[in-house]
Amino acid sequence: MPEAFSPTLLGWSDIALRMGAAFILPLAIGLERFLHRKPIDYRPFVIISLAACGLLIGAVELLHSYRGPQVQLDPTRVVEGVITGIGFIGAGAMFRQGNFVQGAGSAAAIWCAGAIGLICGMGEIWLAGLITLLVLALLLASRPFTEKWDPGSDTKAPE
Repeated sequence: MPEAFSPTLLGWSDIALRMGAAFILPLAIGLERFLHRKPIDYRPFVIISLAACGLLIGAVELLHSYRGPQVQLDPTRVVEGVITGIGFIGAGAMFRQGNFVQGAGSAAAIWCAGAIGLICGMGEIWLAGLITLLVLALLLASRPFTEKWDPGSDTKAPE
């Protein structure tokens, strides 16, 4: 098979594991947001995570393929770019309504989905899983305290 169609450093099973985790872990966060009728549905969480994971895997593969004294490839620049780009997407989920900012939890969660994808791309699935569990725990445990500001809730915010 030509080199352009197969990985040079990582094996197919390792890539499948990383991409699979980048799919499943943010899906759990996205479903929590979707089921509670938050501003972002579950699909962007998965898409952003998969893209971040793929970009990092690609950068690592590229770094391995083109080594040399004159070649300067830095995978951390991919991380910087992804994190910055996701910040813009998250900002689009936030809006001000009166004295309250709506969508901040979803914006932070979408940023976290990108970070989870990057971490999966690094091969640190255990860390991505831990982050997912902690974020889900926070979103679920904080719900009773934030429900009164939720536009879809029956409880209204104090005026």
